[in-house]
Amino acid sequence: MNRPHLRFYFPCNNWLSKEDGDGLYVRDLIGSLNPMDVPKINKYVVRVFTGEVSGSGTDADVFINIFGEKGDTGVRKLDNDKDNFEKGAEDKFTLDAPNLGRLRKINIGHNNKGGSAGWFLAKVIIEDIGNKCVYQFPVGRWFALDEDDGKIQRDILVGGTEATGIVYNVAVVTGDIRGAGTNSKIHVILHGSKGLKNSGKIFLEGGEFERARTDLFNVEIAALLSPLSRVTIGHDNCGVSSGWYCEKVVVYCPFTGIEQTFPCGKWLDEDEGDGLIERELYEMVSLRQRRLKKSPWSLWIWTSDIKNAGTDATIFFQIYGDKGKSDEMKLDNNSDNFETGQTDKFMIELPDLGTFYKLRIWHEKRNPFAGWHLNKVTLLKTLTKEKYSFNCGRWLDINEDDNEIVRELPAEGTLVTEVMPVIKYRVTVCTGMVSGSGTDANVFVCLIGEQGDTGERVLYKCINNVNKFEKGNADEFFVEAVTLKQVRRVRIGHDGKGGSSGWYLAKVIVREEGQPESEAVEFPCYRWLDKNEDDGQIVRELVPAGESPMLKNVSYHISVKTGDIPGASSDSKVFIKLYGEKADTSKEPLLVSDNDLGNYFERGRVDEFTLDTMDIGKINRILIGHDNVGLRSGWFLASVQITVPVQGRQYMFPCNRWLDKDEADGRVEVEVYPSEIVPIEKLINYEVSVVTGDVRAAGTNAKVFMQIYGETGKTELIILENRSNNFERGATDIFKIEAADVGKIYKIRIGHDGKGIGDGWFLESVTLKRLAVKMNESDKKKKKKKKSEEVEEEETKVEEVIDVYTFVAHRWLAKDEGDKELVVELVPDGESVLEENTYEVHVLTGNVWGAGTDSNVFLSIYGVGRGDTGERQLKRSNNLNKFEKGQVDVFTIKAIDLGELKKLRIRHDNSGGSPSWFLERVEIVDLKESTTYYFPCQRWLAVEEDDGQIVRELVPVDEAFVKKDSENDGQSLATLGLEQKAKSTTYTVKVKTGDKKNAGTDANVFITLYGSKDDTGIVSLKASKINKNKFERGKVDEFTVESVDIGDLKKIKIGHDNKGNSTGWFLEWVEIDAPSLGQCLKFPCGRWLDKSEDDGAIERIIFPAELQTTEYIPFVPYEITVYTSDIFGAGTDADVFIVLYGSDAICTQQKSLCLNKREQRMYFERNSVNQFIVELEDVGDIIEKIRIGHNGGGLNSGWHLDRVAIRRLLPNGKGSETVTFPCERWLAKSEDDGEIVRELVPSDIFTEKLMKDGTLKQIEEEVEDPLEVHTYKISVFTGDIYGAGTDANVFLNIYGDLGDTGERKLSKSETNFNKFERGQEDTFTIQAVDLGILYKIKIRHDNSMFSPDWFLEKVEILDETTEESFVFLCERWLSKKKEDKKIERTLYEQTYDGERNSLSGSSLSLSSQDSNADLKEKRKSRLVKAAEEGLLIPYHITVTTGTEYDSSTDSRVYIIIMGQKVQTERLWLDLPEGKDEFADGSVEKFSVWGLDVGEIKKVEVGHDGATPESCWLVEELTIVVPTKGVMYNFVCKCWLARDKGDGLTSRILNILDADCVNIGLKILYEVTVVTGDIESGGTDASIFMTVFGSNGNTEEIQLEKNGDRFERGQEDSFIMEIADIAPLRKMRIRTDGKGTRPHWFLERIVMKNLNNQEVATFTYGEWLSKVKNATGSLVCEMPAMINDEQMMEDTTYTIQVKTSDIGGAGTDANVSLVLFGENGDSGILALKESNKSNKFERNQMDEFNFSDMLSLGDLCKVRIWHDNKGIAPGWHLEYIDVTDSATDKTFRFQCDRWLAKGEDDGQLIRELACANNDILELKERTGEQQTHFSFLQRTLVILQPSALVTVQKMERSHLRKLMSTGMSRRLS
Repeated sequence: MNRPHLRFYFPCNNWLSKEDGDGLYVRDLIGSLNPMDVPKINKYVVRVFTGEVSGSGTDADVFINIFGEKGDTGVRKLDNDKDNFEKGAEDKFTLDAPNLGRLRKINIGHNNKGGSAGWFLAKVIIEDIGNKCVYQFPVGRWFALDEDDGKIQRDILVGGTEATGIVYNVAVVTGDIRGAGTNSKIHVILHGSKGLKNSGKIFLEGGEFERARTDLFNVEIAALLSPLSRVTIGHDNCGVSSGWYCEKVVVYCPFTGIEQTFPCGKWLDEDEGDGLIERELYEMVSLRQRRLKKSPWSLWIWTSDIKNAGTDATIFFQIYGDKGKSDEMKLDNNSDNFETGQTDKFMIELPDLGTFYKLRIWHEKRNPFAGWHLNKVTLLKTLTKEKYSFNCGRWLDINEDDNEIVRELPAEGTLVTEVMPVIKYRVTVCTGMVSGSGTDANVFVCLIGEQGDTGERVLYKCINNVNKFEKGNADEFFVEAVTLKQVRRVRIGHDGKGGSSGWYLAKVIVREEGQPESEAVEFPCYRWLDKNEDDGQIVRELVPAGESPMLKNVSYHISVKTGDIPGASSDSKVFIKLYGEKADTSKEPLLVSDNDLGNYFERGRVDEFTLDTMDIGKINRILIGHDNVGLRSGWFLASVQITVPVQGRQYMFPCNRWLDKDEADGRVEVEVYPSEIVPIEKLINYEVSVVTGDVRAAGTNAKVFMQIYGETGKTELIILENRSNNFERGATDIFKIEAADVGKIYKIRIGHDGKGIGDGWFLESVTLKRLAVKMNESDKKKKKKKKSEEVEEEETKVEEVIDVYTFVAHRWLAKDEGDKELVVELVPDGESVLEENTYEVHVLTGNVWGAGTDSNVFLSIYGVGRGDTGERQLKRSNNLNKFEKGQVDVFTIKAIDLGELKKLRIRHDNSGGSPSWFLERVEIVDLKESTTYYFPCQRWLAVEEDDGQIVRELVPVDEAFVKKDSENDGQSLATLGLEQKAKSTTYTVKVKTGDKKNAGTDANVFITLYGSKDDTGIVSLKASKINKNKFERGKVDEFTVESVDIGDLKKIKIGHDNKGNSTGWFLEWVEIDAPSLGQCLKFPCGRWLDKSEDDGAIERIIFPAELQTTEYIPFVPYEITVYTSDIFGAGTDADVFIVLYGSDAICTQQKSLCLNKREQRMYFERNSVNQFIVELEDVGDIIEKIRIGHNGGGLNSGWHLDRVAIRRLLPNGKGSETVTFPCERWLAKSEDDGEIVRELVPSDIFTEKLMKDGTLKQIEEEVEDPLEVHTYKISVFTGDIYGAGTDANVFLNIYGDLGDTGERKLSKSETNFNKFERGQEDTFTIQAVDLGILYKIKIRHDNSMFSPDWFLEKVEILDETTEESFVFLCERWLSKKKEDKKIERTLYEQTYDGERNSLSGSSLSLSSQDSNADLKEKRKSRLVKAAEEGLLIPYHITVTTGTEYDSSTDSRVYIIIMGQKVQTERLWLDLPEGKDEFADGSVEKFSVWGLDVGEIKKVEVGHDGATPESCWLVEELTIVVPTKGVMYNFVCKCWLARDKGDGLTSRILNILDADCVNIGLKILYEVTVVTGDIESGGTDASIFMTVFGSNGNTEEIQLEKNGDRFERGQEDSFIMEIADIAPLRKMRIRTDGKGTRPHWFLERIVMKNLNNQEVATFTYGEWLSKVKNATGSLVCEMPAMINDEQMMEDTTYTIQVKTSDIGGAGTDANVSLVLFGENGDSGILALKESNKSNKFERNQMDEFNFSDMLSLGDLCKVRIWHDNKGIAPGWHLEYIDVTDSATDKTFRFQCDRWLAKGEDDGQLIRELACANNDILELKERTGEQQTHFSFLQRTLVILQPSALVTVQKMERSHLRKLMSTGMSRRLS
């Protein structure tokens, strides 16, 4: 309101009524600045002419809306007589309306009521009386649902020019709640942007508006309104159940391609909610979608005027332009379309196809009366008037002309530069000579050329054969089409119908009729089109001879998921069409699935199909639907996923809707746009031809596999299989393989698994083909471009050539033939320099007891740059009984030369009686180079031993190390494990089985990890570290997998062998932690691996979820050797642990050396040496000390440790260093000093380096000045209060700047037999390596025994070596019942002033702190710094979860707040402890700190759940930005789920969708609370703060205790949001005096304004306590000190209270009051100490003095009340006088009323305004917010009339009483 002085007047002076006046109840009023103006209303005379056609009159109500330059009249009903609008009549009406200026159009229609509603309108004439104009609107059309185009409402332009209608698709969704449907007539008004234009009222005829249904309408309006600003929707409230619940309205305008959603979610019902039956709906901008733009075209079809030219068939057509082709469109044949000599007009919408060059038109009826003679077709673009005509003049009839029912017509007209010729193509189809190759199915063909295609033509009429497609036939057909120029492809297939539909197609030959045979193009196929042969496809795309269709075509892998809801399955035929950037596919029926579930499209299942077609580029959208045939035709489609490995993309198309005539909108096909496009590993096509030899029994039934090796890597193992019977004698089998591009191929490995009957196989040869790109450099010089970086087109011509590799084998792969090998490696014929090499493998089994194995052993050998041998079984050894204890087995392996060897993988299959195997080492002799490689292992491959692995990857070590090993044979200790560990990566694999019925499995589970360089091979998950029974429902199993150098993890494959009783398995997720890489990846799955669930797969490839990946500092390996002493009883079976310390107090976690109880029993025997290789944090170059100990468990836990040696590799890996830590003491409770933990310092370091000449150089040196062991005397003081002592076990950890002691139990007190009793001091001695300066301790008890609660006063620690003393104050309970219920405390040294960490562990970076509501102490200083710099501000977020089924989620939720240019990082909304999910219907609140983004534009909300299960329904999201003073509220109601809604787990909300509410601006203050350093100064009471400023005051705010704030001697800083009331005046602090330590000594509070850095100090220096404070006060008020100036004066208030002089006026109750003034309020003042001994007696003046008060300035009111106690509590107060000694002013507050339950209005509390005149206006400034008290009291009376009567009676009697006492003058 920039000009508030302007006033507009809108005179009406007319009825608003359906019954009175002219019946209008909506009027337009004209505004004027002059109140006396008479509105200038214009008159419009409307003359309506009904046509002369039979049945042209109507009984319906007719409505008109006139549109002019200056607006519209609104919808007016035309009714002045009971029989208007009769045949041939003229009806005249006069409308009053404001002047509309020049008229543009009218909208006229009727509501279809009455018996004969159909109406033929001839014309409308409108006379504009005011402007003296007449407008003609010729119409001449039906307004009837059953005539013309079925419309009953039309836009007519002036002069009747064809209204260029823009079509809007309006979808109206009725809610799914009881009684939601309606029988009323629904209307809608669409409003254009800024609300300037609108559509007028449109009645939505023909809709059902039933519960949970969607009604679709095509509304044609002669105006472009999209994007709409709003939509009005309503109904006429007629009908039986007129109330309606509208869910939403969706409007799609094809012309702009914009789809807008207008949520409603309310009743339109007079009896529900707010009673409205019309609503304005506003768009939810976040849901706006961009779709394909389409323009409106008019289509005229001219049927010829010859006998029997008409047809009753349904006509289809398709248009081709130079930018693409339209969809096939269907022209529904109403009873009288396409009649002889008739022209039929249709409105269609077409995307931008460029200039048209042809049209195909056809029908599908082959019966006698369907024939049609088409004259021509005309197309006109309604907006630009572009026009095309397509002349035909031919029959589409099976009995006329050439018997065809499809015609292609070339485009003609001014826009067409060249009219294309129509050509006859002669298509010869050659059926193969294979047995059973003919077919009875219907065959169709589509020729695809440089210019368009012919569409699918059924090959019906054969020129040369009667019986088509028989074995060996060459059948000829004519296909007539507009020229295709060069024919590039042939798409041919059949419908799979008939008895023997399978067909073996040899080739197709195409030539233009009239051209010589030499011009014919041959398209070879030589494959089956059969559901049960080859790849099961019955449609193929062929390319000319010399090209390979397998390589040229792209495979689109389509997964169709049917929803898991009742009745979701369908028996209909499903089809799909893909729209790409380069081309579109045709409608493909999904007939043959890859995963063959038997019954397709069943509830909850996933069907997979492959579509092999030309490359259509990036997919923009898909069309999917069904033919609606079958018993259960309705289908609920959940989603479609399309994977295109050759593009390296995966597309997600969420659908989640019914395709069913009887559900939702009744559609059975739907267009879906991708919700996300995920990049995947890019693969290329290979064509593999395998020739089986022509020798006896050459064929095989075994499973054949191969692997391809190239210069850039290798493919995964490829299984060669399809639906045919392959690898028969003399046959050639061709396979299409999608695999990684490995560059130039240097070898393949091919073999079989030796299973099945007749597995021996004679392999002749293998041919590999693949497309390669050849660059042809041209001579043009490259021009330098300055700005653009485009590469010149002519520079390089890319030519695709086919690379062919031939591999000749000509050998047996059989157990009983040749060299008995089942696997062979082959090099390409003719060009390879690589030769076959023989490797001699020596396997040494260890000498340990039970070392041998009976299992089958498999070996893979890897070369440095030359691939690997693949897995080979070690079968034929020089020993009859292989792999026995201490034995050497020798095997030979033939493989293509690997060059230098880098690693090997060896495993066994855990079969046989005793499978466990201890492998000493493997030696491999390269016979060609005659070099020997040593691969030490010295570990078990056993499920029950070591880490449970039965596969090991070994790396070669130098001979010198191995020789050294064999010399020291006396100590049979593995010493090379460390080298192996350093080169390998240990993965901890956690597998979570879902918590569903039957989720667990008994099958054998295996996993393969794929890295960027290599994979781990198949690893069986046998030995779970956690559960004996693996993979049970809801359980997590943990396994170890080791591998050498596979690069970054990219994906995993996990599956099972489907063996056992209950094999189906629901896998939730896999988590893989690699400490040596410092990375933990989560692989979400959330799917079944079950033959009878989902897609029936029992193995899955899963990828890591980006949001769930965590990274940390990588771990390094340590070899720890423990020497147990050789004295009696030295061994232990307790759990031994170790911690390593580097310099600067860096330490590792505490690590147990034994993995399980069995190892504890085996190790640490007397005089034993035990070696462990562990991965721990890197503590740096120097190990300063170690802590080693045990838990005192087991049968004989006492242990005598001799020494510990720790070996680490040197940085370059060429040697190692060993540090020795001598001990030679007991770790036993009953020996020595009773300690079971020792700290050891190093004595010497032993280094060995590998020299260049291959020898080992060894250096031994002593450690210079190691840390000393100090003795610490610890005094623990228990408090002297009731129940302070404890019987629990107490544990202490001391931290210094050089490290910590680890947690030690305080077991033997040196001063008292009974430890930790009330008021006593207990002393303990701890020996530890020098800790340096002590700064904190952690002390706890275990809450055991009878009375564990403990009040600890303090701990004093004396370092006896340096004689330094440290004091740690506590004065708190450690108790589960008292105070904050904690039994662990972190105490800081009294003088320590560094950063204080709370108990929650290590300090965190600022970024990870975003999401914790309580800003933990540890980050305070950092956060305060960031807040001070204005970088970070707080955001308060409230998230409401929906209440529908499955709404909740346990995923991590995040939010990103976006401004114009900057955005916050992901702010994680982590739930507080104790909550593990966003539950249904819950409201969760979070406070996060994020970047200040300025004005918020968008908000992204999402979660990290990646499985189909993790769905979440966000009902509402509220974001409060206190520093900006705004609150945004989003009503989302949207799913964030893979399997619901639009399939996304995050959504960007536009700020335009939010309700923006201005709330009070808050200022950030850093508040520092200083507690006095006085005994028991700390408190756990609740503390409340109120701050008063010049501009008001805050509400009372609680200061969070937050663990350890407000303790003795502490300064606690935190950030608070305070209302903008500065400058600050005073602060009131109150405690509730509760808790176990209610007394608090408050020193001072400092508040720093972070905006302007102003500091205010509030000093108190006194107790807040009922006991320790002299006045017993729990409240204090402190004036603000700013720049050494006190902001409020000290004063004494003298309060004089005058009780009235009437009967019974005095009171015995306790009276209190509050004063209100300029500077806030006084707080509650109890009127106790009066100058009179008996207070508040009749006609008495009582005086009260309140000293040490802060002056409130001028007072404005007082609130006074009493507690109604005592014998006569009723009180009549006359007035109060308050004198302020500082200003020497007195304020009078007049009352003259009762404060009594039984008198006056019964109130005990009154607010009295100040009676001093000059102060009255102050009331407006300060006291306004408090006045609602008295307001409420008065309102209460008004609300209850009965109470009012009693009050009036009371007042009358009261008056009489007053009069009798002569006091009436007061009342007057």
